[in-house]
Amino acid sequence: MKNKILISTGGSGGHVIPAITIHDHLKNHYAVVFSTDYRGLKYLDKEKYKIFLIDTPRLNKLIFIPFTFLKVFFLTIKSLFLLKKEKIDIMISTGGYMSLPLCLAAKILRIKFFLLEPNMIIGRANKFFLNFCEKIICYDSNIINLPKNFFGKLVVLNPLIRKKYYEKNFKLNTDKIFTVIVIGGSQGAQVFDKLLHESFIKISKIRELKVIHQTNKANINFLKNFYSKNNIKNIIFNFDQNLDSLLNQADLCITRAGASSLAEITSLEIPFIAIPLPTSKDNHQFENANYYKNKDCCWIIDQTKFNQQEFEDLLISILKNDEDFNKKKNNLKNLNYQNTWNNVNENLLKIINEN
Repeated sequence: MKNKILISTGGSGGHVIPAITIHDHLKNHYAVVFSTDYRGLKYLDKEKYKIFLIDTPRLNKLIFIPFTFLKVFFLTIKSLFLLKKEKIDIMISTGGYMSLPLCLAAKILRIKFFLLEPNMIIGRANKFFLNFCEKIICYDSNIINLPKNFFGKLVVLNPLIRKKYYEKNFKLNTDKIFTVIVIGGSQGAQVFDKLLHESFIKISKIRELKVIHQTNKANINFLKNFYSKNNIKNIIFNFDQNLDSLLNQADLCITRAGASSLAEITSLEIPFIAIPLPTSKDNHQFENANYYKNKDCCWIIDQTKFNQQEFEDLLISILKNDEDFNKKKNNLKNLNYQNTWNNVNENLLKIINEN
């Protein structure tokens, strides 16, 4: 009988997508189930996975702290019963406050658990549980704010990206049209709709462009009509589970800087302009983007200092400076050297089985 693993996740796609990837790596060796909150349910197929609901409340509203602590207490009791009833042997948390009751319950029951930290700065929930976890799995050894006394628990794994991203189908740009894709991550980026589309019109007067633009449902018709009226080939979409097929058409990506999004973009060797979410906890999106910038794989724009003319100048520079663009593309290729699904699979299994 296979040992049983519970993956605790929830919130945004940045947490849930790595959880699904972990499931796919481990499913042939373990019986794997999920726990999530209501927000995470929309990313999980109820027909495909066994899912338990642990809807942990947000911990950032001071006025509700007494109620929040009371609910966390009852959810911890619920988690204790869940872990015992399901006979969970190992737990993996993909980070965030939603895993708090389950991590507490795992500690009480002495169930070994692992933390995943995909960002370049350790999250507060993960930092809180460092003393109790077996290992913390990171994508790089230079994680910001990791206390030195826990360096021994850090293990490095290549970024967890979905298997289809290894099945690369690189674009053959036979039409010679430079294609830009704009994505805002699983939670979207409304500011991209307000800041970018008019700049593309100006740039298209210098060089022909095709624009693939992610937006909210209410804005789809406006953008489609706007680009078409200005003779720009376009694909406008909301949330797309097959984002990889759209990314494969792109020469350049403009994106937020969630760890999962950047890992998938870089796996396809697409140079990108990162506009980190300025309100991300501990500014982790900037640190994620800066990791790739230091390897000369991308450009970064500070949204709080966004200047439309400077943005347009950057795009013109990218379009005219093939040497810099190709250098970044080659650096991405080198970054992906020997990064395969099988390598990640073997290393993840080794981490889980060694403890």
